[in-house]
Amino acid sequence: MGYALLVIAAVVVALGMPIVFAMGIIALVYLLLAGDFSLVTIPQKIFTGMDSFLLLAIPFFVLAGALMNKGGVTRRLVDFASTLVGHIPGGLGHVTVVANVIMAGMSGTAAADAVATGTVLIPSMVRQGYSKGFAAAISACAATIGPIIPPSVSFVIFGSIASVSIGELFLAGVIPGLLMGVYLMGACYIVARRRGYGAANKRARLGKIGRAAWHAGPALLTPVFVIGVMVGGIATATEAAAVAALYSLILAICYGELRWRDIQPMLTEVIVITAVIYLLLGVFNILSWILAIEQTPQAITAFFLDMTDNWIVVLLIINGVVLLCGMFMEPVPIIVLLTPMLMPVIVKYGIDPVHFGLVFVLNILIGVVHPPIGTNMFIACSIARCSVGEFTREALPFIGALILLLLLVTYVPEISLFLPKLLAR
Repeated sequence: MGYALLVIAAVVVALGMPIVFAMGIIALVYLLLAGDFSLVTIPQKIFTGMDSFLLLAIPFFVLAGALMNKGGVTRRLVDFASTLVGHIPGGLGHVTVVANVIMAGMSGTAAADAVATGTVLIPSMVRQGYSKGFAAAISACAATIGPIIPPSVSFVIFGSIASVSIGELFLAGVIPGLLMGVYLMGACYIVARRRGYGAANKRARLGKIGRAAWHAGPALLTPVFVIGVMVGGIATATEAAAVAALYSLILAICYGELRWRDIQPMLTEVIVITAVIYLLLGVFNILSWILAIEQTPQAITAFFLDMTDNWIVVLLIINGVVLLCGMFMEPVPIIVLLTPMLMPVIVKYGIDPVHFGLVFVLNILIGVVHPPIGTNMFIACSIARCSVGEFTREALPFIGALILLLLLVTYVPEISLFLPKLLAR
């Protein structure tokens, strides 16, 4: 019955019903048909799915990112990025990537970074002669770096479900996140040279770079601080997130750009984002329980074991399935739905769960920049006022770069495991 439930859920979602309600209805139908369980199980499982101290890190990280965005940090980071790479052909495209690499250490969500840097840089690129599709594409793809370089809400969710160390996942994301920036800048450079997109400014002198770094310095310390207190055993992920939010508030006040009128809509946005994630975790906890009863994870594991004993082939198949899911679902539902089913497979094949977590999340994030439901795609298109078709054509080189990186990280585990192993000694 487990497979039948998944098929029914897929059909219901395809018909347009929000996935969280589709999963809730499927759970209700299962309990009614089984007849062995009380309907009280539904609220109990929803509460259990949300009742985790570790999950409190999510609203704090989201709040920290919102405070950074509203507090004038984004503009200072963009100025700093411009002094570093603005002189390269396609300068504003490179500035967008570097700014997102830096912003990634503060917000932890792709959508937040897409809004923060996109509203600043997309109009600037269009004014300098870049096509609207190119400006939207590089902005949307660069924002996927956000959930890879710590802190990362996606890693918190995956780690809480898979019982994997959040600190190790954060460390695993550092090198791949930086490589994402390198790959995207490479694609940007190639396209810029072909189209004649020039530099944004002249090469900055050391003095100008130093002044920009001084203004952006306090914000740049945020990811170092968050990772440091966790790796050093000083604080848990939740405690580090709370302190990061407090630090972001202090920065916003010191910069003097946070207004009273900004606070209510900002907090409302944080509450909505958090509520959506928590509701998904609660409802999907019921589905995970049902799938466990139906022994669906064991069946999936047996399917893979019957097919091949090669971990390389298994990861290739999983990557293909997850990429396909990313075309039709948002990242959080994919993480919550697939993690309980795939982890037994990962354990059977001896694949490191930290490495898999990095590959899994990176794979999912590619889905936010391509049709039909890519969140970053729609955010960037609305800012640039371009069509989805124009965006898609311009995004192909950047999506291709991200897929190449995905394959590299998938089959060279040391890229993601180097820092966790180094600091574990």
